[in-house]
Amino acid sequence: MFSKFLLFTVLVAPVFSLWPAPRQMTTGSKTIVLSSSFSITVKGTAPADLSQAIARTTSFIKNDNMGRLIVGRGSTDAASFKKALQLPGLTLKYTGSGAIPSISTEAVQDVTARNEQYTLKIPADGSAATITAPSALGLFRGLTTFEQLFYTYEGTIYTAEAPISITDSPAYPYRGFMLDTSRNYFPVPDILRTLDAMSWVKMTTFHWHIVDSNSWPLQVPSFPQLSAQGAYEASMVYSKADVSQIIAYAAARGIDVMPEFDTPGHTSVIGDAYPEHVACQQTSGAYDDTVANEPPSGQLRFAVPATSDFAVSLVKSISNLFTSKWFSTGGDEINQKCYDNDAPTQAALKAAGLTFEQALSKFTVAEHAVLTKAGKTPVVWEEMVLSHNVTLSPDTVVLVWISSADATAVAEKGFRLVHAPSDYFYLDCGGGGWLGNFVGGNSWCDPFKTWQDAYSFDPLNGITSDQAHLVLGGQQLLWTEQSGPENLDPVVWPRAAASAEVFWTGKTLPDGTAANVQNALPRLHDIRYRMVQRGVMAINLQPYWCAVRPGECDL
Repeated sequence: MFSKFLLFTVLVAPVFSLWPAPRQMTTGSKTIVLSSSFSITVKGTAPADLSQAIARTTSFIKNDNMGRLIVGRGSTDAASFKKALQLPGLTLKYTGSGAIPSISTEAVQDVTARNEQYTLKIPADGSAATITAPSALGLFRGLTTFEQLFYTYEGTIYTAEAPISITDSPAYPYRGFMLDTSRNYFPVPDILRTLDAMSWVKMTTFHWHIVDSNSWPLQVPSFPQLSAQGAYEASMVYSKADVSQIIAYAAARGIDVMPEFDTPGHTSVIGDAYPEHVACQQTSGAYDDTVANEPPSGQLRFAVPATSDFAVSLVKSISNLFTSKWFSTGGDEINQKCYDNDAPTQAALKAAGLTFEQALSKFTVAEHAVLTKAGKTPVVWEEMVLSHNVTLSPDTVVLVWISSADATAVAEKGFRLVHAPSDYFYLDCGGGGWLGNFVGGNSWCDPFKTWQDAYSFDPLNGITSDQAHLVLGGQQLLWTEQSGPENLDPVVWPRAAASAEVFWTGKTLPDGTAANVQNALPRLHDIRYRMVQRGVMAINLQPYWCAVRPGECDL
């Protein structure tokens, strides 16, 4: 019997090392060396954020000091340097109408309205490279690709694949990452660094799960008591200026910041400042697992008119802090037993002559009405569609999280959806149980979700061709019971980059082959090493020996 560990050696260096892979690409085999006077110019007047993006790309190319991931790290390329032509520069050409818009303006448009298309050409004859796009976002995505094409060996910056021709655009418009900043707090610099890494793999959306039952770190001008009473410490608060900084930083990198105020569940902390609005609030430290999925318990008394008015006003106030056209009101893990035992809720239901579901629908409609009036699209977790009888506008976007199989049912109801399934994209799974007396020690969503799991995901599994337009994309998520700024980078990167390619490239690589973990791994190594060079502590995927010997460590 053959051993299951029999190795089939494939000593083939990747033809290209871009992440995410472009949709169409052809390459040659000529070496082009970057001129010492290399510069990036723009046809027309560049807005400030495009000029800043150009400066970052120039810096990355010159300072990444990234050797090719092959044995010798590019020493075999050195012989070609003396005869190589020099690349004098890169020209950006905007083909849209009027002046070049800012990246930031386009990044906060509704995700379905953005245009990220670009073409990139690097000739082999020593003439300048070009990026052509009908949008600022397209030019920016092209820059992100361009900077990944170059390597350094003993001070020479070069590409060994000229001529290069790329025509690129995303398969899906929504490519995101969610961060929970309530269970544990993340300082602004950590969020900014995360946004940088997101931009390098062409993500579009930072889903900011900013508050939850554990803490309220967001300063809301109209409700100052929430952060004053609900933040862990005075230093663990996001001010209005912090929020503005994060939004602006993200937008300049082609990323929209979608906030979430999860209601009516996951709102225990509101009771610290406004106890009259929260049912089943855990105050004694004794957690009752019959009225909440995890401590601390507490949910908004949505059936009480005064609480509904309070929540609507709070949604409006939070949404005013953000420029995004999307806003999530959550709606997951609502515990009905909590309300069954809550006297104010039961009195309100009786007085209004409403059932639990009718009151929940009325509450949700009221919240979403203020968002719609402000020109924003409501986003909800899947329970709002699959577990409750709630009236939702047809343009509501649904986050599918409990199981990837639930996307089918959401699509059958005609709602647009974003894949965020716990069986593929939950980055916190496999860390062990975090409840103090949980002897079993497992997390509820075990096992650990590897990058290979995420990369194997099929966005259209269970989706008919008539429903395919409803799939907007997907995201990976970090719930932070066991994460903080100390381990943010290695928990997220480069794993979260896997879904970035799934939803940008689709299932077929530019050479026509099917995307699979074997041909993805050398390229994921490459972007991981670039992240480390740029200050993001992305975790190793294999021993270094394997990383520079593509295929040698395949079974």
